[in-house]
Amino acid sequence: MKIVSIILLALGLSFGANAQFKKASVHATGLTCAMCSKATYEALESLPFVDKIDTDLDNTTFVLIFKTGVPVSIDAIKDKVEDAGFSVGKLVMTASFDGVSVQNDAHVPFAGSTLHFMDVKNQVLSGDKDLTVIDKDFVSAKQFKKFSTETTMACYKTGMMGDCCKSDGAAASKRIYHVTI
Repeated sequence: MKIVSIILLALGLSFGANAQFKKASVHATGLTCAMCSKATYEALESLPFVDKIDTDLDNTTFVLIFKTGVPVSIDAIKDKVEDAGFSVGKLVMTASFDGVSVQNDAHVPFAGSTLHFMDVKNQVLSGDKDLTVIDKDFVSAKQFKKFSTETTMACYKTGMMGDCCKSDGAAASKRIYHVTI
């Protein structure tokens, strides 16, 4: 009976692995030399969910390929870039969807995170889709201000779940990532 339970648990985990982030393209701002790029590369390489990194030094962009089945922390990516002394100019996450319904200005649980879709058409997402993270510290101040007109929910300004968006008993301190397609 114990073996049957373990097999069922393993099957459940493998089916849940379909909803995941596959890779990210991180544009780092402020890089001025090869040493800057190397420091950022090494910082990103230390993330436990990163399998491989491709670089485009002409555009100061790092493409992070994620390990399958390992949870990805969007904030950890930003933190590593900042720890190297730079900032994120743009972060595009590639996510694998399987019939996920999204609506404009609505929250969707995905891969252990909560995504707040903004400036999107109502649609069902299937396959790989690129999501641009539009939270503060992931876009310029001008872009952040522009996107702030797309919602009346306070969570966009704080990045945290508020009374406007709590559901299923989720804590008000839960992180929400605001994204657009």
